[in-house]
Amino acid sequence: MLAGLVAVARSFGHAFRGLRVLMGQRNARVHVAAAVLVVVLGLWLGISPLEWALLSLAVAMVIGAEALNTGIELAVDLAQPEWHALARDAKDVAAAGVLVCSLGALAVGGWVLGPKIWALI
Repeated sequence: MLAGLVAVARSFGHAFRGLRVLMGQRNARVHVAAAVLVVVLGLWLGISPLEWALLSLAVAMVIGAEALNTGIELAVDLAQPEWHALARDAKDVAAAGVLVCSLGALAVGGWVLGPKIWALI
């Protein structure tokens, strides 16, 4: 039982170390800054619990995609340090995944926050 708890604690330690690596990436910091802006707007506009849930999922989707993209980029760099078309393509496809998630999050933010902001104008 204790060994299992220690293993779980170590797993969380690795995950938190991964978060530190992720936050060393400029794009991840940009996404977190956007998330902070969304939270501030949500608090200011008094959005509903359902709207918070939608925005939370959108933020998690983008940060998660950025984490996967960073992991893929690091693994590709390790496996293929010199330039290769397939390495480039792997990185570009991973970045495209982040772009798709970011556009989806932008749409969610527009649907949730847009009408409330528009009503204030």
